[in-house]
Amino acid sequence: MFEGFYKVRFQLGDAVGRSVMYVRDGRMLGGNSAFAHIGAYRKSSDGIAIEVTTIRHNPDPNYRAMAGTDDATLLAQGGPDGALFRFEGGLKELPGVKFQSVMTPIEEEASPIAGGVGEGGVVNGLYSIHLRMLDGVEGGLTGVMLLNGGRILGGDASFYYIGSYTSEDGRWKGQILNQEHTPAKGENPVFGGHEVGIGFAGTCDGEGALLDATAFAGKRSLRLTAVLKLMHRV
Repeated sequence: MFEGFYKVRFQLGDAVGRSVMYVRDGRMLGGNSAFAHIGAYRKSSDGIAIEVTTIRHNPDPNYRAMAGTDDATLLAQGGPDGALFRFEGGLKELPGVKFQSVMTPIEEEASPIAGGVGEGGVVNGLYSIHLRMLDGVEGGLTGVMLLNGGRILGGDASFYYIGSYTSEDGRWKGQILNQEHTPAKGENPVFGGHEVGIGFAGTCDGEGALLDATAFAGKRSLRLTAVLKLMHRV
């Protein structure tokens, strides 16, 4: 069964990248620190065909587009390899350059039970999230977050997030567990090497959401804030 939550390692020519991806009901929604990945898949007797579009959400020029353009479309074919899924193909914008990827399942059992969402609650969809630390602490994260019926799934090139929330009348609150899927201690000393629990509350509307939170990383308690922007409704 292809459906589920995955960490992804992909390679385009000699360039290597990582992301997270949620797969269900013909949709593929995910991304990493700079790009959202939005696509679809189709199963047949020949395997699984996927088409995924990349959309930049982080303007930082240090995050370069592997395709040389921010908006690119991947066409690939693949299937299962034990518990993994492998794909090969290419980008429409770079004919002749080989793409290959490995998707490894992330266990969702630790995710809290989904919360309730009432009228005026946060919209179901894939969001970009830009998080920054407060109180003079340097650091932060950018990534993507899927909000769907009270459940949270998301991540970036090094971390994945699982959690739950409740939302109504333009407000929301919840909890998130942030964990590494690829070692990041050298790149992100605040969260790297830790399982980080985050409790948050904030406001929301039809375009996005804000939150203020407290994160517990090892023995440290850290305050942070984040901005979420809706990129794709579900």
